[in-house]
Amino acid sequence: MGYPSVTNLAVPLPTRYNGDVLQHSLEDFAMTHPVRIVGISGSLRRDSFNTGLLHAARELLPAATTLDLADISAIPLYNQDVQLEQGFPAPVQRLRDEIAAADALLIATPEYNYSVPGVLKNALDWVSRPGPQQELPFNRKPLAIMGASPSLFGTVRAQLHLRQIAVYLNLLPINKPEVLVMRAGDKFRAGRLVDEPTRALVADLVQALVNWTRELRGE
Repeated sequence: MGYPSVTNLAVPLPTRYNGDVLQHSLEDFAMTHPVRIVGISGSLRRDSFNTGLLHAARELLPAATTLDLADISAIPLYNQDVQLEQGFPAPVQRLRDEIAAADALLIATPEYNYSVPGVLKNALDWVSRPGPQQELPFNRKPLAIMGASPSLFGTVRAQLHLRQIAVYLNLLPINKPEVLVMRAGDKFRAGRLVDEPTRALVADLVQALVNWTRELRGE
């Protein structure tokens, strides 16, 4: 789905206005044109740090923004025979539909062996396949990436690999800020992100994703 140009957006602004009136007009426009984000965690662990990052992002959303968390736990291993003979399995089709309906994508990935987890790559592989009408849910979808790890590297290598994957998927990732949460065990309590500087960084990332999405939509 393409994004409208600025000239196609009817934003009612008065002919003469001051800064406050303009600000209210922009806020009103944002409230009537929300940004819908789908979040994907690359970890299936019950108390996953990366799922915790997504929950923190949902707590810190800017106005007129929603974040729904997708479930990739039931997605089977990719098998093209299954796709060709039976179509997409139900959990795959659900994820495809969620991504297609969203305005943006937020992925939180652990780092396994210098790369993204297999469960995340498997989900991306399924969604990347063209549908019956050649639909590609990832195409030109705004993307933000974050990750948490007990290590000192904070998933930097996994995130770089995920950016490489995003090139082929034709996702449109933002570059800054980078959320690379190191020593994650010190920053979470019972699965919840409690470290305030990290929470602020997550909030900045989500705001940047929303801004990027609105820019691509011509707003």
